[in-house]
Amino acid sequence: MTVLYVLAHFDDEYCSLPLIDEARAAGQDQLFVYVVDYPSETVRAHRHAESRRFLTWLGVDPSRAVHIGQQSGAVDGALHKSLPSAYAALEAALQGVEVERIVCPAWEGGHMDHDMCALLASELAAARGVPVEMISLYNGQGLPAPLFHGGRPLAHNGPVRRFKLGAGGLFRWMLAVRFFILQRAWLGLWPTMFWTYCTRGFGVQRLDPARVRERPHEGVLLYERMFGVPYEEVRAAADAFLALRS
Repeated sequence: MTVLYVLAHFDDEYCSLPLIDEARAAGQDQLFVYVVDYPSETVRAHRHAESRRFLTWLGVDPSRAVHIGQQSGAVDGALHKSLPSAYAALEAALQGVEVERIVCPAWEGGHMDHDMCALLASELAAARGVPVEMISLYNGQGLPAPLFHGGRPLAHNGPVRRFKLGAGGLFRWMLAVRFFILQRAWLGLWPTMFWTYCTRGFGVQRLDPARVRERPHEGVLLYERMFGVPYEEVRAAADAFLALRS
């Protein structure tokens, strides 16, 4: 039985480190599938190598980091425009894999690619009769630009299963950022996630399939003000994909 991670970008797995440790300690197989593609072979290869080194450090077989972005046709920042092909690529990658549980980024309005991974995971889970756990990366609920929450689950997404990391766990998470040190996004994201983990612990939530049909939260979403992508555009693409699946 396999714990499947449906992820948009290389480095998203960093935000699920406690879950990876939990599954490894339980002896569970883990498969990390990355759905979007990058603008060049150099960027693609570099970022894939980062994730593989990170997983190796965690004691996970690096070959379990599988990139399907080239097959999905989904471009970084525009996964919502390629949902049918992304789902088909996921199905192809999972041939012969017995999935026990799915992990994905949370439906939280932080990044449109992350939300679309939650949508894809919800459909995969429905087809296989398995649960989905969501990891919060970042969202802007209740905050003015340019502020955001890091690793802070939305109350709208339901009860939180919390991990108390302790000093050792926090230090381990701190050290792990070195595998992605050249990615400038972590300069802003890392401190906010660290603060959340220190004060609230690390938390995951069970994905209710109904949530992917709702706006993540009231007000302007973080990806609307950060990337200029309106929720209405993402919603229309998500609804068109769900209509094809019904």
